[in-house]
Amino acid sequence: MADAARFRWTERPRGRWLRRGAALFTGVPLLMGLVQLPQAPAAHAAATGPRTVDVSIDSLTPEAPGKGDTVTVSGTVTNESRATVTDAHVAVRRGPALNGRSALDAAARRTGFSPAEDGPEVKGHTADIDPLRPGISRSFSLRVPVKDLDLGDGGVYQLGVSLSGRSQGQYEQVLGMERTFLPWQEGDAGKKTQLTYMWPLISSTHLTAQTDADAEQTPVFRDDDLASEIKPGGRLQQMVALGKDLPVTFVIDPDLLATVEAMTKPYRVHGPDGPAGKNQAVAKEWLNDLMEAVKTHEVVALPFADPDLASLAHQGKNVPSALGHLGPATELASTTVDTTLGVKPRTDFAWPVDGAIDSSIVDVATSAGAHNVITRSDSLRESDQLTYTPTAARPIGGGNTAVVADAGLSTAFEGDLTQSGRATRAVQSFLAQTRLIGLQDPGRQRSIVVAPQRMPSTSQAQAMAAALRTLDATDWTQPLDLSDAANTEPDQAAARHVPSRAAYPSSLRRQEMPTEAFRQIQETQTALDEFRVNLDRPERVVTPFGNAIMRGMSTQWRGNRAGAAAFRGSVRDYLTELTRKVHLIQKSNATLSGRSATIPVTVQNNLLQGVEGMTLKLTSSQPNRLSAGEPQRIKVDGGHSQSFKFDTTANANGPVRVNAQLYTADGKPYGQPMTFVVNVTEITATVMLVIAGGVLLLVLAGVRIYLQRKRAAARKTGEGPQGEAGPDATDGPEGPSDPDSRDGRDGTDATDDAGVEDAGQPSDAPDTGSGNSGPSGSGEKVDR
Repeated sequence: MADAARFRWTERPRGRWLRRGAALFTGVPLLMGLVQLPQAPAAHAAATGPRTVDVSIDSLTPEAPGKGDTVTVSGTVTNESRATVTDAHVAVRRGPALNGRSALDAAARRTGFSPAEDGPEVKGHTADIDPLRPGISRSFSLRVPVKDLDLGDGGVYQLGVSLSGRSQGQYEQVLGMERTFLPWQEGDAGKKTQLTYMWPLISSTHLTAQTDADAEQTPVFRDDDLASEIKPGGRLQQMVALGKDLPVTFVIDPDLLATVEAMTKPYRVHGPDGPAGKNQAVAKEWLNDLMEAVKTHEVVALPFADPDLASLAHQGKNVPSALGHLGPATELASTTVDTTLGVKPRTDFAWPVDGAIDSSIVDVATSAGAHNVITRSDSLRESDQLTYTPTAARPIGGGNTAVVADAGLSTAFEGDLTQSGRATRAVQSFLAQTRLIGLQDPGRQRSIVVAPQRMPSTSQAQAMAAALRTLDATDWTQPLDLSDAANTEPDQAAARHVPSRAAYPSSLRRQEMPTEAFRQIQETQTALDEFRVNLDRPERVVTPFGNAIMRGMSTQWRGNRAGAAAFRGSVRDYLTELTRKVHLIQKSNATLSGRSATIPVTVQNNLLQGVEGMTLKLTSSQPNRLSAGEPQRIKVDGGHSQSFKFDTTANANGPVRVNAQLYTADGKPYGQPMTFVVNVTEITATVMLVIAGGVLLLVLAGVRIYLQRKRAAARKTGEGPQGEAGPDATDGPEGPSDPDSRDGRDGTDATDDAGVEDAGQPSDAPDTGSGNSGPSGSGEKVDR
């Protein structure tokens, strides 16, 4: 600013007046034009150059041409400016050979047009385009023999399509450009690159822990969205149909198999009036297709429900027994795949999210027997001195192997590939990268692993399949199973040092399950363990709830923290609902009018199975007044109630509060206690004497009346025919019996020691039978 000021003040007056005169001279015609012409809104100049027209390469065939082939490039051009494009034509441009993967990445990012980098038009292979009005699209197709591309030696070439024309009357220029890559091989490719492609069959969580209260215990699904994935044209149906004929290794979450198998039978969708599932035929067809596909492929089973290993390592290890779920999940994985598909899977592979690892993740992943950890090259990075892509297998200590998937190949098919142009570009980029890997060191054979996204979309799966089919017909790669890739001879120059915990990507860390989630899971597991010991068929509850607990730790909950919390909460709430189906029926207050009595307490079991092994205990708040009796072991059939009688002893009068509580086999309280009041009214000795005296008088009076009646009857029978009275039949040898002289002191002393219970308490029935309360819905079903 100071320099500018100095320049203005030191300017010569003559020069200043000359410039002002020139400005006035040139401004006069402009002002005259504004006066003469009507005012109109100013028009915005349309953009020109490579971004004026959008060029899309929708298909390129063959993807990896041979020497005598003709390359066909088809696509569309769209005018994105506000002016009509005229005198336009499209042409193929062959750029220089790319000398490495970094050059390929740079070419993919470039947007502008450069004659030196994009190359000249291939002569004789252009197509005219009719005038393009703003927003209008037109298709094109160009056929170029390979010999006209002048490819030279084998390698990877940039191949572009440009649109040249005029916009707003300007001179002809390149108004749009799109690039792709053409892998080319002439002659022997040297040692082939061994390529392992993981083909994941994974879905989100669909099954709950709940089942209906019927004999079949119909499973309840969170939703019916899985049907859209396995039906014809669906994502998982395409994965199976495409993978069947591809050289891939199937990587399966066994929870998906268990869920689809449950769909083959009657099922219901969650909700108050949840509809019955109607996709049994679709589920059966998908499972049958998968069984056929895996017969000729290697199968790797992830731990059941694909647990989030990074979350366990960073958040769950602080919660006792959180890591204890990995072992059962691995065992269940093997059993599920074997019984469902009839094949024995490999279960010694762990696959953290996006292949990102650190030392704690490796420790957790290998704690359950997975000695091969699938990571990615952007996590286990190579040194700058290494000029080639090394073999995937790396020993990392403790007998464990890091299987390092190539990051560039693994992420080649991410993003939206529904548009054919994007899919074509992804396929060509993938093929080009595999060719460049082979060219890095043609004399060194290496084993490369590809670990794509866990749940590819339909369009992504189709693009992956197109690339693999092309590779299968080339001479620079050969397929290899994942287990063989893990056992290949490691490259001595490759990186083996596992990153520290601080190196874990913050973007992934933000998606992890919080520690509180693992605390909730542990609380649910503890409640399940306490509940199971009371059941006569515990496996019917343990299986669905155990599987649901594993699903609560699934990797698929990443990015959906609210959904994960809701799922965990629903599992815990349903388990609580089941435990409450075994409870004590509330008693009304009771009155004891003696020293001892029997008090019945009723246990209600609304489960579909019996409970046993629990203990029912009465506790008197004042043992000096009332002793509540010994605890009793209980056994109650499903859908029944049973009364258990306690012999109590009263020592003093007055009300006493009594608590009834169920306990598990290991002595822990089960359910809520039940409290009632017993009013003791003990009878004293004086009262007993008064009662005994009254009873004695009643007995003596009865005897006297009896004797009097007997003497009267005897006199009547003793009178003679002349009316003389005969001897008194009742007189003994000593004369007439004196009623007052009879012995009336033989009365019985009776004491009512029976306890009195409220006869109006409906809970006191010894056994209500199955009709007392209908069985409620429970989760006592073996998860299919």
